[in-house]
Amino acid sequence: MPVDRLPLRALLAFTLTVLLGCLTEVLPAGLLLGMSEDLGVSPSTTGQLVTVYAVTTAVTAIPLTALTSRLPRKRVLVALVLGFVVTNLVIAVSPWYSVIMGARVVSGAVTGVMWSLVAVYAMRIAPPALAGRALAVAMAGTPVGFAAGVPAATALGELVGWRWSFAAMALIAVPLLFWILVVVPPIQVTTAGSGRTTPASSPWAGMRPVLLIVFAYSLGHNVLYTYLGPALARLGRENLVSTALLAFGAAAVCGIVVVGSALDRYPRAVLAWCPALTAAGIVSLALSDDAGPILLASALWGLAFGGAPTAFQAVTALVAGRSADRAQSLTIAAWNGAVAAGAALGGVVLNHAAPALPWTAAVLLAVPILTAVRLPLSARGTDHALVSE
Repeated sequence: MPVDRLPLRALLAFTLTVLLGCLTEVLPAGLLLGMSEDLGVSPSTTGQLVTVYAVTTAVTAIPLTALTSRLPRKRVLVALVLGFVVTNLVIAVSPWYSVIMGARVVSGAVTGVMWSLVAVYAMRIAPPALAGRALAVAMAGTPVGFAAGVPAATALGELVGWRWSFAAMALIAVPLLFWILVVVPPIQVTTAGSGRTTPASSPWAGMRPVLLIVFAYSLGHNVLYTYLGPALARLGRENLVSTALLAFGAAAVCGIVVVGSALDRYPRAVLAWCPALTAAGIVSLALSDDAGPILLASALWGLAFGGAPTAFQAVTALVAGRSADRAQSLTIAAWNGAVAAGAALGGVVLNHAAPALPWTAAVLLAVPILTAVRLPLSARGTDHALVSE
């Protein structure tokens, strides 16, 4: 393979895997009202389907990543996609909230391993000089999911019922399995180097502020995003849910392009501007009940969100070096722990002080902004992009 070429067919298989994981995780947020009515539970209770998913991902990402780290990577990837098929089918056909909750637990465990595996896999099959770009291609499934998948699945749910959205998730995973088997190359299982490092030189020392940024950003985002439907309904704009999600996702695709081109040269600016623009979009959303400003605010929010996960994972990989698999599991645990906490906190605010929902999210985003501007960062090309003080 020429040094200036990316293995695009394999990377696109990762993109679709990430897209599938993204849709599986956040789909209840777009179908919240319909699921609540059909299952006979409140919107905040339905929102806990997001919470339990994220809690499971956060709790299991580290141990399951370690447990599967010595298994053939391609076989693990195939097993994970099969897990999405089974759990989404169960959700599509089950009439019981408790069974759906159980399927979400299993699916959350699958997702925790998937995020860690795909990030490292993508960078390892690419030429070293293009590892960051390969990661951006693989992780593009997240903004594409928000741009097209979530709005399409939400619209499908509104037209024919939310169960068909989950059934569609299972069905599209079947050809993906064959694609992975054909185009994704196997890679050797590697372990972290055994050489000794001092506390000052260990990449783990630099992970602490990164994990704080990841957790705080995801927390602020998910406080509002999980309950976007009820929030817009309170403004009398429940008819804008699908359109707002489309604007969010379309802008998120642009966001990953912007971050991919700027991260190498301006890492601190990227890490600070993602939460800053997210907060700006959320505040703008809270200040108007007109359709135009709501959609523009959703687009600004999506633009900021689009590149954030890729930026977090790229910095994590550079900091951790040969411990990237374990470090990615920490980042995934922090992100999804905050998804769960955000959904839980958002549910409490929704039930007791619904108008404060966007303002709570915006205030929480001050933490990653302030942490990012104080990070000591160096340009890529050194041993680590992030170094501890």
